[in-house]
Amino acid sequence: MFIVMLKFSENKAQAGQFMDAHKAWIEQGIQDGVFALVGSLPDVGGGILVHNLSRDALEQRIKDDPFVAENVVTPEIIEFIPNKGDERFSFLIDQG
Repeated sequence: MFIVMLKFSENKAQAGQFMDAHKAWIEQGIQDGVFALVGSLPDVGGGILVHNLSRDALEQRIKDDPFVAENVVTPEIIEFIPNKGDERFSFLIDQG
């Protein structure tokens, strides 16, 4: 599992121009079953909880985000290996 932080970059002011495409990119990740949660990081950018995806595949997917491509945000990928949690999140917990 990964936590992706999308931190505002030099072209933050152009976010509106690419917002629709960015939202479509997010929706595709949700439909593909790899984005578990997506949300805002106030005054910083946004964050995504990603599962069911290799790091290489995630890095490629992130390159396809219009916000990343247009330097609206800079991505940071953090690997996270959950091993305990509420049963509602059992599908995210490493069974290995």
